Amino acid sequence: MPIIDSTVAVLALWAVLGYLIGSIAFGLVLARLMNLGDLRAIGSGNIGATNVLRTGNKKAAALTLIFDGGKGAVAVLLARYFAGEDAAQIAALAAMLGHCYPVWLKFKGGKGVATFLGILLALAWPVGLACCAAWLIGAFTTKISSMGAIVAASASTFLLVFMGHGSALVLGILLTLLIFWRHRENIKRIKAGTEPKIGAKKT
Repeated sequence: MPIIDSTVAVLALWAVLGYLIGSIAFGLVLARLMNLGDLRAIGSGNIGATNVLRTGNKKAAALTLIFDGGKGAVAVLLARYFAGEDAAQIAALAAMLGHCYPVWLKFKGGKGVATFLGILLALAWPVGLACCAAWLIGAFTTKISSMGAIVAASASTFLLVFMGHGSALVLGILLTLLIFWRHRENIKRIKAGTEPKIGAKKT
């Protein structure tokens, strides 16, 4: 049972909190703590796990993946516990926006894949697991991380409806569109055959 009524003010509060949680740049923090340099000057300049992997440090990349996914899940679970399902969905979208467009980094953030999957795992874990599987299939059959993201995002909306979570359909559509928007350059490179493989170092 929700502890606080889902008033407009409460939803706005969770939008702000979700954004702040999502905007924590774990990849950037971990790269600095592990003396890997400034991620924004490495490879694609992205702050996510894929670019962390380009430093050659698999541990840092794995931790970035876990923490970026975790912050999406935490935003959802906290909002759901304190304010109910509407707040959880608002916090989910806000966390995704926070990761992609963090105010601390002049709105230049990551592409949101790990956060997207963490959000889905917290919203509806069967859907989240299915999307993780879709990411693995897409990424490891093509050896292209962004292809995994595209496959998982494409499957997510269908899976939400098919697995009985249609109440999150609008959120699912918005998250999917955001994933596609953030990967628009990757999609162009995939079409051109120039998208880097997983683990490849870009200079």
